[in-house]
Amino acid sequence: MIFFLKINTQVNAQQTNLIQKVQETMLNSTKFMVEKASLNGGYVWYYKPDLSRRWGEMEAYNSMIWLQHPGTISMGHLFLDAYKVTGNEYYYQAAQKAANAVIWGQSSEGGWNYMIDFAGDKSLKQWYNTIGKNAWRLEEFQHYYGNSTFDDDITSDAARFLLRMYLEKMDPTYKPALDKAINFILKSQYPIGGWPQRYPLKYDFNKQGHPDYTSYYTFNDDVIWENVHFLIQSYLTLGEERFLDPIYRGMNFYLTSQADCGAWGQQVNMQFQTAGARTYEPAAFLPSTTCENALLLLKFYEFTGDKRFLVQVPKAIKWLEDCKLPDNQIDGHRTHPTFIDIVTNKAIYVHRKGSNVQFGSYYLDDNDQNLLGHYSGKHGIELEKLKAEYLRLSSLPIEEVTKDSPLKAAHFQGTGTPQNFYDLNRDNFSSSSTDAEIKQIIQSVDSQNRWLTKHAYISHPYIGDGQNQEQGPKYASTVVGDDTDTSPYPDPSDNLYISTGEYIRNIHKLINFLKSNQSNK
Repeated sequence: MIFFLKINTQVNAQQTNLIQKVQETMLNSTKFMVEKASLNGGYVWYYKPDLSRRWGEMEAYNSMIWLQHPGTISMGHLFLDAYKVTGNEYYYQAAQKAANAVIWGQSSEGGWNYMIDFAGDKSLKQWYNTIGKNAWRLEEFQHYYGNSTFDDDITSDAARFLLRMYLEKMDPTYKPALDKAINFILKSQYPIGGWPQRYPLKYDFNKQGHPDYTSYYTFNDDVIWENVHFLIQSYLTLGEERFLDPIYRGMNFYLTSQADCGAWGQQVNMQFQTAGARTYEPAAFLPSTTCENALLLLKFYEFTGDKRFLVQVPKAIKWLEDCKLPDNQIDGHRTHPTFIDIVTNKAIYVHRKGSNVQFGSYYLDDNDQNLLGHYSGKHGIELEKLKAEYLRLSSLPIEEVTKDSPLKAAHFQGTGTPQNFYDLNRDNFSSSSTDAEIKQIIQSVDSQNRWLTKHAYISHPYIGDGQNQEQGPKYASTVVGDDTDTSPYPDPSDNLYISTGEYIRNIHKLINFLKSNQSNK
């Protein structure tokens, strides 16, 4: 017995020591990000180690921060997560700084753009007219709109972060900006239930004969779902019944917009026709969007018990089975073409020619060779998961289906505003790491408390407009065009970079380690 007690004491001491090292690593690496890398509380995605250049989805001015994941909003969520598990006020103060940066960049209407430029509109317009304009494949940055975007969960996640900040200590400091964001999301919803990609509505960027798509009803990057999701979270935590009507209209839009064949495209125009977006995103049905939307129909069935959501799923399943690629065209897990012609129900493939945004273009055919390097021509989808979930829910009584519905008032009556009732973080980092993996994370921090990574997404510096007018295939399958293309590409060298995403991943693993040790006590 004495022998075993000594072993257990030693194990406990080792675990306590590891916990202390985890806490030290978390705090020291966070201090570097907050006190060295951040700008007014905000962040980008990658930095050169000397901080001389920085990138979000594209290269950023030194006066800019990025909101898109893994940027400022994700860092704010992370700091709140770290605060909740450690109780260390430094993390809450870091979250406050991130929230202040987010609020600074909120539009007068209440939404947000991809990035914030603390040097103001004059500087931001100059960025769009140079770096942004020359990003061949990132057409969303080729034009200054001056409005806000729901793309990539930006406005909805900024609002979610402010909701978390408000709820954490019921601090009224964050209520005005939160209310403005909520009202922006409500106002921007179309009466039929969908949302545009950008708001207030704009129609002034026509690209190579393609109409401006930003006012269309938009599924791409979960625009509609993330707004519905946020409103459900607001309903649960704030308890305001005014959210219910837009929530139900948002869910019902998925039924209204489903094509007769069972499929969906990424956008629907004002005539309720499947529509294209960027010049390499044709008006087409998408297996990936169809599978995702069908899974959401099942989620909405769980929320409501309304069988209209359930009975539409088999049409989607059949369509997905019918448009699967033949065996000789399947590419690993990529079983479906990205785009399906809405008339012929046959695969469409996108290609490009030329060298840069001035003298390059995209075109369509039925050839699955020499596909784009920056936008997959084939996709893997969760069809088996969809089938299994449909069968599972179909076999259950309604009471069982809806027992965990966030829309059932009985779940939160008398509980006030319980943030922990409904997950307010956009990312789920629930996986655990072994002690060996945790030790590796600790050991990989450099002398300045940074995690440095290789192959960061960098870009050519802006050198002016493209001159090469050749229309050959040299850049057909590359991520980036010639030296005038400011689109990001992975650095093939062994150069090291500070990565916000790497910091987020590592800190989440350390947080989960601390959580697991707290629960084991």
